Amino acid sequence: MVTAEAALYSANIGWRDVPATDLVPLDVPVMLGHDVRTGGLAESVLGAGRELSDFLFLPIGTGIAGATILQGEPYGGSAGWGGEIGHIPVFPEGEPCACGQIGCLETYASASAVARRYSTRAAASSPAAPGSPVAASVTASAAASVTAERVAALTVSGDPLATEIWGEAVEALSLALASYTLLLDPSAIVLGGGLAEAGTVLSAPLAERLQKRLAFRQAPPLRQAALGMSAGMLGAALLGWRAAGFADAGTTWSLDVLKSPRVA
Repeated sequence: MVTAEAALYSANIGWRDVPATDLVPLDVPVMLGHDVRTGGLAESVLGAGRELSDFLFLPIGTGIAGATILQGEPYGGSAGWGGEIGHIPVFPEGEPCACGQIGCLETYASASAVARRYSTRAAASSPAAPGSPVAASVTASAAASVTAERVAALTVSGDPLATEIWGEAVEALSLALASYTLLLDPSAIVLGGGLAEAGTVLSAPLAERLQKRLAFRQAPPLRQAALGMSAGMLGAALLGWRAAGFADAGTTWSLDVLKSPRVA
């Protein structure tokens, strides 16, 4: 939880009500931002949302959070909790989430959840049993090391268990994004994070299911994020420029230059 002036709370780092100025040893302007919202700012100013005024930036990685971009700027809500789309309950009678709720989107569709759910089911299955859903190339003993990237590859190859897990992730995403679309009508949904690197393996079935859940209207297009893992870093840089008084920083910057090895 942050404001532009202070880090209000971080369980992982141990911050509580830490002024932004305490984090910088020099007497220079400073501004704080939520990591996902700064990534959304970067995609808005520099990346896949550059010509859009309203969209959802949805990085899908270890967890899932969203940045609601309204009129080109991230919106965090009245108290900074806006964008916690990963904790929308998509399956109310489903699996428990680490947050304390049941059936959250993040529990089914984050990269870590996809890997965990595949590993758990694979380990509980016997490859030797007739009709076992476990791929011959992934034994129960090796299941613990399976990644979401591997599950995506197994889905493409037709592995039944991987296809089931991947399908449940896509279903969960379609449910959450349909609700978001009906509420805020974004012009596009920009997919980022590690799971989005699966490309059309994710975006094609997700676009199809999302459209089916929006029977009376057109679903917003899905776009691949343009800035990759650099989005948060570039968004933080934009905040720094803004703190220094350059409100229009980045609007004329070239994406090709930003993605060059010199920047990365």
